[in-house]
Amino acid sequence: MGVWNYLSILAPTLAGGIQMRHRIVVAVALTCLWSVFLVAIAQTDAKSSQNSSKPKASAATKTSQTDGERRFLVNCGRCHNPPESISPREARAVVRHMRVRAMLSAEDEKLILKFLAP
Repeated sequence: MGVWNYLSILAPTLAGGIQMRHRIVVAVALTCLWSVFLVAIAQTDAKSSQNSSKPKASAATKTSQTDGERRFLVNCGRCHNPPESISPREARAVVRHMRVRAMLSAEDEKLILKFLAP
């Protein structure tokens, strides 16, 4: 306590300076996060505009296969690679089991099953 008697700066003033530095750090961090968010949005928009310029398949079966594959990659591809060969019976059992665990919709289940066992 004797040290505080010799300081020319009062303790509450010092604490206020720390709070101001804390506010500045938080403001800089929020600004960085916001700019990262904006860059991610811009990249997503650029990818979607590139994907929309690609020609689409004309056959309905090709489209459903693509939809099933896309749903598999989005929902299942985070943890699993597509199986090279699987029987329809195994595919039904696996998709039914994973529907509950991965919270798949009925449409997702149908398309993924069509992709795994055509």
